[in-house]
Amino acid sequence: MIILGIDPGLARVGYGVIEVSEGPPGRPGAGSQRMLDCGMIRTDPGRSEGKRMVEIAADLRTLIRRWRPDLAAVEKFFFYRSSTTIAVVQARGVVIMTLARFAIPVVEFPPMQIKLAVAGHGHAEKAEVLEAVMRELDLEAPPRPDDAADALAVALTGWFQR
Repeated sequence: MIILGIDPGLARVGYGVIEVSEGPPGRPGAGSQRMLDCGMIRTDPGRSEGKRMVEIAADLRTLIRRWRPDLAAVEKFFFYRSSTTIAVVQARGVVIMTLARFAIPVVEFPPMQIKLAVAGHGHAEKAEVLEAVMRELDLEAPPRPDDAADALAVALTGWFQR
């Protein structure tokens, strides 16, 4: 199974692609997971919000066609007062719509649930989440940029919470 994890935003959309497999029957939790790809969709801040949304959708379509995910895991937006709140929610909507156009099932998780699933507690620091992602995916170096590492944590949560 291939899972696409998404950490949505307007300026940067982190993505992580993992391949997972179940362990042998009778051995729950004995499955495996490995990273296939990770990175970031970056939009041009000099363009209008609408054009930036088009960039996100186009780049996400390219990722979907390349990896053909069976499932997408998307971070739910954590509401706070910010001048970018509406734009980030709109970008997240573009992500959800693009996934729906490809009929990819979507699961969504708030940040605290992702931290709990990956690091073992909902108030984990960024470094703890990164360490857990590296351990679970058997990575020698931290995935970069941070948005990509976050997206891998989202993808792993999709796997762990299946």
